[in-house]
Amino acid sequence: MPIVIALVLIAVGSVAFHLWNPWWLTPIASNWQYIDATIAITFWITGVVFTAVILFMAYCVFRFRHIPGRQAAYEPENKKLEWWLAIVTGVGVAAMLTPGLFVWSQFVTVPANATEFEAVGQQWNWAFRLPGKSGRLGTSDVKYISSDNPLGVNPNDPNGKDNIVIVGDDLHLPVGKPVKVLLRSVDVVHDFYVPEFRAKMDLMPGMVTRFWFTPIRTGEFEILCAGFCGVGHPQMRGKVVVDTESDYQTWLGKQQTFAQLSTPAK
Repeated sequence: MPIVIALVLIAVGSVAFHLWNPWWLTPIASNWQYIDATIAITFWITGVVFTAVILFMAYCVFRFRHIPGRQAAYEPENKKLEWWLAIVTGVGVAAMLTPGLFVWSQFVTVPANATEFEAVGQQWNWAFRLPGKSGRLGTSDVKYISSDNPLGVNPNDPNGKDNIVIVGDDLHLPVGKPVKVLLRSVDVVHDFYVPEFRAKMDLMPGMVTRFWFTPIRTGEFEILCAGFCGVGHPQMRGKVVVDTESDYQTWLGKQQTFAQLSTPAK
């Protein structure tokens, strides 16, 4: 009986914790409410299965407990039960995966009107690059990285001359406009993650990954690295500030371009 009570309390406690302590419902600040919907579907399906299995175990422990004189029945196979379990499991897995596939397709399909910026991860800090008046990001390569060119912007690419380079400072974005995020690492695997945006993606050395989002409210939001990248991983944090259009343009006008940063001071 103590085991039965413990199992029932586990099932009830798990459901109560989810309903009364929605730890995953961080206030959203982007268009990716679809991510929340997918998580909710997964929680409901796995929660129902988890609760059913635990309660069934409690029933079995109580119903088939040891009683003097009772003999156990040996049944090595039950094809009917096996078929039902396989079908129900398949339907449950499909119900969890299918919404995620649609959301993933939207996640990586960038709208035509999206602007773009680049986030560069390096042990253990974030740096950013935005297009200048030309509206295009210049090419980059790790061979160009130096103390004067920490992002490795190609100095021979005219599209990179007016790029805004942000090192050791906050990233600013305008509210209500879709942005394409280009992600690049210059050393190890990192992960760009802003909880309020419901958006995260790995940064892989030697390649550029991407996703997009639309900030829907102004404010300051913390950028985390969600991939273990060494001893300084917990300190690899940044900040993205979502501004009104006028505030964003004011901030943008104060930033230096790659050409200005790479020109020796006289």
